[in-house]
Amino acid sequence: MDAKITLSFNEVVIKQAKQYAEANNISLSRMIEFLLQKITSSNYTSLEDFPISDWVHQIAEGEAVYQTKHKSRKALKEEFYKSKK
Repeated sequence: MDAKITLSFNEVVIKQAKQYAEANNISLSRMIEFLLQKITSSNYTSLEDFPISDWVHQIAEGEAVYQTKHKSRKALKEEFYKSKK
């Protein structure tokens, strides 16, 4: 049984996703359902563990970056100085 939900996305992402879904003869709803099924049916403990497949990279703009933890001020400072070496 299908259930309806409301999601909010950046307009550019929606446009690209609709184009991709149409080009691959799948509805946007089924494409999102497929992605959600994949991530919830496996033993991923965080988004960082989830492998982004090639076809998702095709519709993405740039590298996927997941920020789930805030770095401490000290860690940010150390990271900055390491990048300058």
